[in-house]
Amino acid sequence: MTTETGPARYLDVFAEPRFRALFAARTVWMAAGTLQILTVSVVVYRDTRSPLLGALAFGAGFLPQAAGGILLGAAADRVSPRRLILAGYLLEATVAAALALLHPPVAASLALIAAVGCLAPLGNGATGRLVADTLTGDAYVLGRAAISMSSSGAQLVGLAAGGAAVAALGPTPALLVACAGHLLAALLFVLFAGDAPTPPRTGPVLRESWTGTRALLADRTARRLLLVQWLPPAFSTGSESLLIPYASAHGWPAGTAGLLLAAIPLGMLVGDLLVGRLLGPAGRERAAPLLIALLGAPLTLLAAHPAAPIAVALLAAAGFGLSYLLGLQRPFLDALPPQARGHGFTLLSTGMMTLQGLGPLLMGLAAEQLGPGPVIALAGAAILVVALSLRLNHLRPVRK
Repeated sequence: MTTETGPARYLDVFAEPRFRALFAARTVWMAAGTLQILTVSVVVYRDTRSPLLGALAFGAGFLPQAAGGILLGAAADRVSPRRLILAGYLLEATVAAALALLHPPVAASLALIAAVGCLAPLGNGATGRLVADTLTGDAYVLGRAAISMSSSGAQLVGLAAGGAAVAALGPTPALLVACAGHLLAALLFVLFAGDAPTPPRTGPVLRESWTGTRALLADRTARRLLLVQWLPPAFSTGSESLLIPYASAHGWPAGTAGLLLAAIPLGMLVGDLLVGRLLGPAGRERAAPLLIALLGAPLTLLAAHPAAPIAVALLAAAGFGLSYLLGLQRPFLDALPPQARGHGFTLLSTGMMTLQGLGPLLMGLAAEQLGPGPVIALAGAAILVVALSLRLNHLRPVRK
């Protein structure tokens, strides 16, 4: 458990060589993964002309994470983080090469992506555990913020450059570039990142994973912190999935949808940087309910049909609100038993990815009946309910 309470700086975080290596490897991995997903979606849509299958290819790696996280979560504490993370990078490189060189049928391509998705939570859990073992106190919070910012930035670059790469090179070279990116991430990690101590095995992984998941969800404090980190991003992602039909319903030019989609991750980048830099540890935790409200309130205003520039500004403000996650990092870490940190981070990643996969599906079905604007506004209202719940819990702390 962390005990330090003083503020840290990003310079302190990047002064740690192991964190620098992990940060660089994960950034390259995220950019390569974004390019790979985009390319596969393009190929599937080109071969089938089915918007549904194209969207399924884009999200095929999300929902299977639920199975991997629940059934294998204990492995994040029983297997060396170095081995888990390196294995994940090499597995994704292998899949990218297979998709590029073997040109499997659509069903086989989706099966490969789903299989990798099952194991993704283990890599995320091992990464969280390695960061927690490398950085302490407020440096840990800023380290998690830096990784979050690198993920958002890498996704933005991957999406922007990915479309150009697929258009200029074609799908096969683009997938080979993605494969090279995964291999580069593996090389950076294996050469410069360290490891964390791993306790001895205590029993079958499946049984321990199921027992550990039930124990974490039965703990009132851990469960509340998990839900607060799962639900607002799920509603936010569901709202993002409706921005293209939202722009179309307003008759805005085609490029406007791209600006709307870029606004939330851009706002999140700015929010993580400023909140992490300007607020101290206690200030971030106190600000968390207000930042969640900032995430939800602008989404509710989109139902009023604002002009395009105002809609972009509202979405950027909502993205800024996602920096609320910084205020929950240390409370969540402190709620985890030291011997189950990897499992806790795996469960956190599992829930976030699964719900972010379900959110667009459920909100898309609702938008078929109500229209995109009202559904986005309802998502914003749901986020405000989460903010109110967290505020009430702050006033009446949960005692373990």
